[in-house]
Amino acid sequence: MRCLVTGATGYIGGRLVPELLDAGHEVRCMARTAGSLRDQPWASRVEIAQADATDAGSTRKALDGIDVAYYLIHTMGGGGDFAEADRRAAATFAEAAGEAGVRRVVYLGGLTSDEGLSPHMRSRAEVAEILLRAPVPAVVLRAAVIIGSGSASFEMLRYLTERLPVMTTPRWVRTRTQPIAIRDVLRYLVAWAGAEGEVNRSFDIGGPDVLTYADMMNGYAEAAGLTRRLIIPVPMLSPGLSSHWVGLVTPVPANLARPLVESLRNEAVCREHDIARHVPDPPGGLVPFRRAVELALQRVRDANVATRWSSASTPGAPSDPLPTDPGWAGGSLYSDRRAREVDVSPEALWAVIEAIGGETGWYSLPVAWRARGFLDRLVGGVGLRRGRRDPGRLRVGDSVDFWRVEEVEPGRLLRLRAEMRLPGLAWLELGVARHRGRTVYRQRAIFHPRGLAGHLYWWVISPFHSVIFGRMPRNVARAAEAASRAPLRGTSGTDPSSASPSPSRRSSAG
Repeated sequence: MRCLVTGATGYIGGRLVPELLDAGHEVRCMARTAGSLRDQPWASRVEIAQADATDAGSTRKALDGIDVAYYLIHTMGGGGDFAEADRRAAATFAEAAGEAGVRRVVYLGGLTSDEGLSPHMRSRAEVAEILLRAPVPAVVLRAAVIIGSGSASFEMLRYLTERLPVMTTPRWVRTRTQPIAIRDVLRYLVAWAGAEGEVNRSFDIGGPDVLTYADMMNGYAEAAGLTRRLIIPVPMLSPGLSSHWVGLVTPVPANLARPLVESLRNEAVCREHDIARHVPDPPGGLVPFRRAVELALQRVRDANVATRWSSASTPGAPSDPLPTDPGWAGGSLYSDRRAREVDVSPEALWAVIEAIGGETGWYSLPVAWRARGFLDRLVGGVGLRRGRRDPGRLRVGDSVDFWRVEEVEPGRLLRLRAEMRLPGLAWLELGVARHRGRTVYRQRAIFHPRGLAGHLYWWVISPFHSVIFGRMPRNVARAAEAASRAPLRGTSGTDPSSASPSPSRRSSAG
């Protein structure tokens, strides 16, 4: 079949594409920015259509010649009238699919009860209804908590359990839910590309276990070899307070944690298993919760996580490309440039640059970087805890702490776009050059202020930037030189403030 996948930069979409390809289908990916998929390991095997789901013209063109369209667009986090934006995008997509003669639309929604829905779960239900009422037959898969390496739900469960052996928790930890392994979600999604018959309905999908969130935390603890957690429910933690608590303890920021937390207030247990009539259960049955956790943990330990919750763009984060013309900013682009010769090969220096962030750190005043990340969290930003998807390799669209990879020219340039809360737009460029036979490290921080607050921010923070950015070239150079000498000395492991771990190549995970 000829399949269109929306949301291919996201957690589910980024894993669905290679599964469809391996099943023998032709795949076209629809993205607002075609370049955001350029570095995906499967990019050369797909067609990429640049389109926005709220724009009828570009969406109609992207759907031309498509048999099955996967609608995997969700607005997460707050800001603006997200529900109206979701409705508009779904209606536009459904109408365009009808005009293009698409045979089936497949949508992954949320599994929950029908009463007292949170705004985000209500929005997902509305999107499902829009697609089911459209001329093109639609299959809506309703899932609760998805257990897989890198999913926001799994990361929240993982960090809460690992970091809090004793915890006071909201009442929602006693709510029953039916988690499902990511591999079963993908199996269902792929199966509907070739399923026969005209089907227009929703299906509940879940694993074989019905658990409370407290059960899942203790189940995770057991799978991870931790002691049983002491969980004390208390009535006074509202969803807002709970999301801030989750934001402080886990890498998932509060604005993303809130819709996850709110969805846990409602029981999410499958009321039917009719999907088995169209997609039979595998011979060994659906993946149990314990096994799903073990598989996810193995991926994490192997640093073989194909996509993460942070793969998708952050709500409210800037997406403007780096301006190439100073006039674009009205002549008010501020920059901080640094350069340093390094006594290593360009390849050795690039390995250090590409491994920056996450566990490696930023080669300058770790306390200052952590403080900046903490302040960003306080104002609703993503902070530093997102880390990296892979410890040694980066691709366009990856998140690195509170940055997003905007450009990678292997061996030459890494450009990061800031996603922390700022009164303006900011980028950080790290590069490798050759000058008179020597390897040169080049660094440039760029800031485009927004209004008077932006200009004041730059001038107030400049003394700190001078110290932080001033130390980076020296420490990056030392890290590259230490890494180059390490094999000769037979040593390994260095101080993350002055060196980088040796990157390794890993295959993408399913």
